[in-house]
Amino acid sequence: MGAARVLPETIPVFPLEGALLLPGGRLPLRIFEPRYLEMTDDALGTSRHIGMIQPVSAAGKLPRLYSVGCLGRLTSWNEASDGTYSIVLSGVCRFRVHEEIAAPGLYRMIKADYAEYLADMERTDDDTPFDRRRLELGMRGFLGKHKLESLWPTIEELPGSLLVNSLAMVCPFTPAEKQALLESGTLTDRANLLMALIEMNAAGSAGPEGTVQ
Repeated sequence: MGAARVLPETIPVFPLEGALLLPGGRLPLRIFEPRYLEMTDDALGTSRHIGMIQPVSAAGKLPRLYSVGCLGRLTSWNEASDGTYSIVLSGVCRFRVHEEIAAPGLYRMIKADYAEYLADMERTDDDTPFDRRRLELGMRGFLGKHKLESLWPTIEELPGSLLVNSLAMVCPFTPAEKQALLESGTLTDRANLLMALIEMNAAGSAGPEGTVQ
């Protein structure tokens, strides 16, 4: 419960389809829409927390959100001469949306429930049990298929937890697949799903919710 007290109950959220932030990960973003510029300004003036979450569909003025997102903390930001921001969010802890609440400005806000995900706040053992050789073999082919081979030298030496989360964040999976990776119960679960998605991609078979690679 001690960890829960340091997590903000009410947070602004940035609904962005296809964007995945995981605990311990770093997500670079360019902010240019007025509502998200306002959100960034407000976050910088308070606790620097923003919740990343995917919309179920991008349609509509206020698209329905997935029920699970990830709290990020602004750890780097730069304001350009045109008033836009380049920021980096560092993943802190996943949350479940308790309810959406009225926001003071143009952006959306929620009450977040972290109870299911407090283990995200603990140090992750780098010896997380998963078949690293299987993952590495799959990733070499996957990155080659998507012309992302240049990523491999920067990630192959990462410890287990960072390797799994970094690959989950940067690989060009569908929004539904990224959401499934976010909601994986443990890091081992995420590693196993990641390997399955990579292998399905190579085989051209269907992924979560009938997606086809």
